[in-house]
Amino acid sequence: MKKILEGKTKDIYEIDGHHLLMKFKDDVTGEDGVFNPGADQVGLKMEGISQLNLRLSKHFFEDLNEMGVCTHYCDADIEDLSMKVRKANLFGHGIEVICRFHACGSFIKRYGAYIEEGSKLPAYVEFTLKDDERNDPLITKDALIVLEILNKEDYEAIETLSRQISIYIKNECAKHNLELYDIKLEFARDIETNNLMLIDEISSGSMRVYQNGHVLDPFSLSKIILQD
Repeated sequence: MKKILEGKTKDIYEIDGHHLLMKFKDDVTGEDGVFNPGADQVGLKMEGISQLNLRLSKHFFEDLNEMGVCTHYCDADIEDLSMKVRKANLFGHGIEVICRFHACGSFIKRYGAYIEEGSKLPAYVEFTLKDDERNDPLITKDALIVLEILNKEDYEAIETLSRQISIYIKNECAKHNLELYDIKLEFARDIETNNLMLIDEISSGSMRVYQNGHVLDPFSLSKIILQD
């Protein structure tokens, strides 16, 4: 198989005209050796986190597929640390959608003069561009439309779907007495059917989850949800 992308936490290989293979790595995002799901750079290596992230992604994607949510997930090989997915056409060079249930991270950096850290938010949705050189800038609905990255219908569909998926993840966390603070999702269109679908991964590197007022590290979060 041909490697077509070397990412921060995954490498991507082409299987055929309609499918890719995502190989998970033990690298996680962060700064100065400290894990941070909101960071746009690899900050440290955690041995074994690749398998946990793959298992967690498999768990959530299979649930979402059963719920009728369109995703790129096909199947996973846990021992091989790989996930087979459907090929997708990105919006622009890629967009990320953050759904926030509590004020934290970059939200506090921007709006901390108006809200206390940890304050509840009503499934607040933000869009950012995947652009490492510009630190994944926040982008408005109007800008996405003017730049022809999304049209109005796509924006509204992604916003609605992001809330639906995020509330499902929040409820799954709540079953284990965990509180989802925020989560990052990615969407694209199926290269074959043109259906809007959830892509990338759903793992400890995609979300901030708290237990008893403290943020959980990736290992603890994964093991609690997977009940290891």
